[in-house]
Amino acid sequence: MLSNTLNTNEVKNAAATEVEFQRLSSSDRSTTFATIAESPALPHRLTISHQETGSGLKRRRRSLVRFDKTVESTVDATQSVTTSAYMVLDAPVGALEANTEMANVIAELMSFCASLGANTTILFDCTGNGAACLLNGGL
Repeated sequence: MLSNTLNTNEVKNAAATEVEFQRLSSSDRSTTFATIAESPALPHRLTISHQETGSGLKRRRRSLVRFDKTVESTVDATQSVTTSAYMVLDAPVGALEANTEMANVIAELMSFCASLGANTTILFDCTGNGAACLLNGGL
């Protein structure tokens, strides 16, 4: 289980600056964090949740890590707008004995979004191949 306060570089923004979160709520399959000292009018949330379906070899788990950030519009300052980014793992946990293949697809997604391929540097500035596709609507 994660600690109630994420304040030791667990989360960084595009400038690679730490963003501190504290737990707001928790249940057995979901938890929500908010940034520390955020404006109530401009919430910034981290949500982690899990859902399992099926049984036996057909059992699947859908796990979600999601960030939602509300900011003032840069076009119309009277409007608040929310941007969301999330990663979903949909895994056949009933048919796998280890996390190996789940870890492989997560690693592939993260490396595609946070690197340019030949290097091993994590690009928090979102210039990695996959992040650039997301930001610019590219293929």
